[in-house]
Amino acid sequence: MARFVLNICGAPYASGAPLSALRFARAALADGHQIDKVFFYQEGVQLATRLACPPQDEIHLTQAWQQLAQEHQLELLVCVAAALKRGLVDPKEALRHGLDTNNLAEGFTLAGLGELIAAMAQADRTLTFTS
Repeated sequence: MARFVLNICGAPYASGAPLSALRFARAALADGHQIDKVFFYQEGVQLATRLACPPQDEIHLTQAWQQLAQEHQLELLVCVAAALKRGLVDPKEALRHGLDTNNLAEGFTLAGLGELIAAMAQADRTLTFTS
């Protein structure tokens, strides 16, 4: 059984990265492997918004990741620097920056790159999904 860290850098709906990573995660978990952390970085952070409303005939990637995380107790970490740069904030960051609302989806947590590096050091493999 392998331990994986997934690093998702591609934007939802503009690249295949989030969907490819989701499919990989489902298959790996079904085969008995472990996913230590899922890290959303660069444009991939956009997946963590609670405001996405894709058409009904498309997969709702945010909800799909939330469901997978809940079913398998996965940590969904979002790079705080990349998120802030793209207007994605949790309640704490909204308050800190004087914003009147937040938009980080439930189940996602803002984190620094140090968390990714620490997870990579413990995992057997790190897979990066970029496009």
